[in-house]
Amino acid sequence: MPRAFIPPMLRPLTHGIDFVELEAANVRQLIEALDERFPGLRERLCDGDELKPGLTVAVDGVVSSVGLLARVRPASEVHFLPAIGGG
Repeated sequence: MPRAFIPPMLRPLTHGIDFVELEAANVRQLIEALDERFPGLRERLCDGDELKPGLTVAVDGVVSSVGLLARVRPASEVHFLPAIGGG
């Protein structure tokens, strides 16, 4: 099952759990499964049908440009990261 890593700022919602394995085929399904298990998590990660501004997702070490539509495989690792801007 894909493994979702919980950002430190959201761990109070997961009672300190830093990762969880959940059935999902894409990031949207993964977030929905996370929210079922830890209510309130989706609203902290999403703004409507998109990731919150300033947040990005990396699947297997690759930052996704398709956000919630990013596919995950059974052995995937998913990380939610604050977006980093340059200048």
